[in-house]
Amino acid sequence: MNTSFLTRRDMLRHSSAGFGYLAFAGMAAESAAQDAAGPLAVKSTHFPATAKRVIFLCMRGGPSQMETFDPKPELTAQSGKTGRRSNTKLLGSKWKFAKHGQSGIDIVELLPETAKHADKLCVLRGMSTDNENHPQALEQLHTGSFQFVRPSMGAWAVHGLGTENASLPGFISINPLTALGGIRYYSSAFLPAACSATMLGNASQPGAKLTLNDISNAGLGASAQREQLDLLQAMNRDLFAKTHDPRVEGLIESYELAFRMQGELPRVMDLSGESVATLKLYGADKSPTESFGKQCLLARRFAEAGVRFIEISHSEWDLHGSLYSGMIRNCSQIDKPIAGLLQDLDQRGLLDDTLVLWGGEFGRTPDDASQDGRGHNNKGYSMWMAGGGVKAGHIHGVTDELGYEAVDGKVHIHDLHATMLHMLGLDHEHLTYRHGGRDFRLTDVKGKVVREILA
Repeated sequence: MNTSFLTRRDMLRHSSAGFGYLAFAGMAAESAAQDAAGPLAVKSTHFPATAKRVIFLCMRGGPSQMETFDPKPELTAQSGKTGRRSNTKLLGSKWKFAKHGQSGIDIVELLPETAKHADKLCVLRGMSTDNENHPQALEQLHTGSFQFVRPSMGAWAVHGLGTENASLPGFISINPLTALGGIRYYSSAFLPAACSATMLGNASQPGAKLTLNDISNAGLGASAQREQLDLLQAMNRDLFAKTHDPRVEGLIESYELAFRMQGELPRVMDLSGESVATLKLYGADKSPTESFGKQCLLARRFAEAGVRFIEISHSEWDLHGSLYSGMIRNCSQIDKPIAGLLQDLDQRGLLDDTLVLWGGEFGRTPDDASQDGRGHNNKGYSMWMAGGGVKAGHIHGVTDELGYEAVDGKVHIHDLHATMLHMLGLDHEHLTYRHGGRDFRLTDVKGKVVREILA
């Protein structure tokens, strides 16, 4: 039997969640114990961690910093004057900013619910990355490189820490960006296959309808499936002993995880037990917040269940035109869900050890030819963090008075990755994997921990 052509989906076609969670729970526990030494097993940190897990709110397309978290009064004063780029004019923001919380963080009026949690945020206004094209910048945001296929930061986190729940993937991407090479953003690359993301839906699918395909089989019960899997795994292990092919090793690990997932994953994804008040808190009860609200609620449920790295996505921030209507639409969709997530994590005692990251692959320019849009800006833009040991109610970094580039407190993507790993208790210079004759790491040969933002 040529097992190299089998996938997790093939295995799940012969499985069922319909004959009871308890039947799977017992067998899954035995399977997990047998697989305890695998790549998902819990590992010791390099030093005490402040965060156990990450929730990344990925805003695909590049949100405008001067319409969200970096007010530019001088840009507004000079609006209409000639910009630095050819055939462009400076464009001031159409919306007002106000200071919020005891920290006095400036947040645009489009995000009133998020603004209520200003004292939880650490706003990074001096972000920079190396490329201003979407595919390359998104790949560097996720993997640290846009030139070669590299493991995703979620895969690195799982490789370094393992997972707290052996019946769930360590890395889950909800509504992932599968276009423009997006599969590479969530890949484990040369790391063990079990470190890659399990992807639920895709960015073109409404979050309210998220499902995982091929997770049921009415024809086989738990015992029969276990027997079938044991036979298949025996053949896989025999093949691996002969070939030492890492792809076969990855299949062995993936099949065991797939078996365990049948009982656990549908239970965690089932929102029917959530209260009306909770659904309302996230805006998961009605539009325009329903789709993103359910993603945020699922992220909390996965975090609570022990998933190490959860990413959720919101698209359509590439506003070269229709800036005015696009910002209103996007902010109205994400504002309440994000506020709900921060509040819910905090109330449940999860925010202290959950690092929440918000942002896109780059920001936007202060000038534009159409006067209703903004170009790509990789030299100075904003992201924010909350929880997980980051300094709350804090602003780090400054862009110039018009918003073209970072001039102080610069944080490169490599620095961001190094800092995130640090909060997870991992030294980015020592979290390495031997491949192709050299030791690789998420930050390549660069990156420094931004200690100024650590609590």
